[in-house]
Amino acid sequence: MVGLEQILKEHAFFAGCPADQIALVSGCARNHRFDPGQYLFHEGDAADQFFLIRHGKVALEIAAPGQPPIVMSTLGEGEIVGASWLLPPYRWTFDARAVELVRAIGIDAKCLRGKCDADHHLGYEMMKRFAPILVQRLHDTRLQILNVYGKR
Repeated sequence: MVGLEQILKEHAFFAGCPADQIALVSGCARNHRFDPGQYLFHEGDAADQFFLIRHGKVALEIAAPGQPPIVMSTLGEGEIVGASWLLPPYRWTFDARAVELVRAIGIDAKCLRGKCDADHHLGYEMMKRFAPILVQRLHDTRLQILNVYGKR
């Protein structure tokens, strides 16, 4: 049986991460399974963890009053779901729904923030890993807006 520390080492998000830091993070990790249609979290809820997708697809959605949810992005194996745990007020700004069976590792945010506060090298490593993801997702959102509003 493969332990969580080994699973984290093999996940794309932690590629090249020092082993001692992966060991620290693994203390905050646990396995999750989400069936198709099940929500990982809802907008406005406490952002108390983030997820490393091992298998399956997750739709990031925003609610539009009186309309079905709008899918902003669909994430899959090797990607992460959720960065709202990084900064106050630690609340989700969208919904995340399993499109198909999802197996993921959940990282407890409070646990990891405490470890990052105690070990600033770990905190810096996490920020270096999350910053490019956030920039890419902002870029993707910009392209979606141009696609929707740029047509005349």
